[in-house]
Amino acid sequence: MSSETIPPHPPSPLLSEVGVAQLLGYRRRLAFTTVILALVLEIVDTTIVNTALPAIQRGLGASESATQWVVTGYFLMFAILLVAGGRLGDLYGYRRLFLVGVGGFTLASLACGLAPDATTLIAARFAQGAAAAIMAPQMIALVQLMYSPLERVARLAVFGLVGGLAAIGGPILGGLLIAANPAGLGWRVVFLINLPIGLVALVAGWWLLPRGRSPHALRLDPIGTLLLGAALIALLIPAIEGRALGWPWWSLALPVASVILAIAFWRHSVRRTARVGSALIAPELFAAPTFRLGLSMTLLFATATNGFLLVLSMVLQRGLGMSPLDTALLHLPFGLGVMAGIALIGPRVLPRVGTGLLIFGALTMALGLAGTAAAVAFAPIPELIAATLALSGIGMGCITGPLGPVTLARVDRGHAGVAGGMHNGAQQIGGALGAAVIGSLFFAILDHGGAQRAFGGAVALDIVLLAAVALLARFLPGAIFLPEG
Repeated sequence: MSSETIPPHPPSPLLSEVGVAQLLGYRRRLAFTTVILALVLEIVDTTIVNTALPAIQRGLGASESATQWVVTGYFLMFAILLVAGGRLGDLYGYRRLFLVGVGGFTLASLACGLAPDATTLIAARFAQGAAAAIMAPQMIALVQLMYSPLERVARLAVFGLVGGLAAIGGPILGGLLIAANPAGLGWRVVFLINLPIGLVALVAGWWLLPRGRSPHALRLDPIGTLLLGAALIALLIPAIEGRALGWPWWSLALPVASVILAIAFWRHSVRRTARVGSALIAPELFAAPTFRLGLSMTLLFATATNGFLLVLSMVLQRGLGMSPLDTALLHLPFGLGVMAGIALIGPRVLPRVGTGLLIFGALTMALGLAGTAAAVAFAPIPELIAATLALSGIGMGCITGPLGPVTLARVDRGHAGVAGGMHNGAQQIGGALGAAVIGSLFFAILDHGGAQRAFGGAVALDIVLLAAVALLARFLPGAIFLPEG
């Protein structure tokens, strides 16, 4: 990667050396703020739509499967194009691809906000996910251009904090915006709010961000991208559409095709790595047990978490008759619990118990989810639901903080970039699977019972997934951050 930094404007001869340094530091801080704005856009839009789904369904007359695609489409395109987005930045410049991504995201948000029907909204959400996949990889690359290795540590910590707040704040912000209903926009405001933020990021990015690209850029892998995309789509279509269509023959054939396509993707990746030195993924990373286990846990955890957040918003509004504002307020204790797990509990406990923190987090979150399901079904008192959600959030935070570092702890530095991309991709695939599989289970039970019963069934699957996370964590070495041997 180029070491180029932000080119300064020619300084005035009246400025002292200290004044020039202050000017450049101020410009760099503005550039970093621009990148953070884009990060907020990308992450908030993964969850902000959850609170708006009942209103979207009513406003557009959308089917239940259509509401699932509104969530799934974003995650799906993000997962498929994420690695390609990073390599495009290496090839054509990080600033250029950042601007393309932000511009595309802003236009897609406009299309979402103006969508006249569910089909248009789904297409626009697919476009949003694709733009996010182009935009997201450039953020870390731009930070590397702007800061020295020592300076990056603090900046990347800000990334983690802001990213966590944006993810848990999405449903809260969505509920508050719908309740405020500016200009009578209703649910559309959750997408149109991106326009002023996107335009500011676009103008500021053009003016402030440095130009730079990798001197050793890897080639794109279009065949691998197509195979991965086809495998995921073949899996998701029957999961979302099969129930409503009465499980036709193709809904049973497509999962088999998905497995075949996944095998073809793996074999292509192995052959391409041997032939040209790189593929969409790095198959050799799976030789490390910690990476295999960490990536599997990431996929399961993301599926459970995103599925839960989707059905939680649905049951609070459709089952308990809460308003979007009440739903947003009930997400607050969950968010506070997550932050407590990440910032307060995790840093103190991890050095003492190591990867046992992941087991504690998974079991605590499972206990909190079971309590939430019981409260919703038998004692739907907001204060009781809030308490169980806070417990769930603490468990989630205890997993979220260490899971990425655990997954990447034994990865060679030469593979750090592709390993990070694979970890992020697993999170996005998990998000798509959560909306598809757990959402479909919720709606399937809803067909034959109330929303509370459907929520209980969906939470039961969440608990199974979290139990699997805890089981896999038992096979990780407790001192995973110490050198091997």
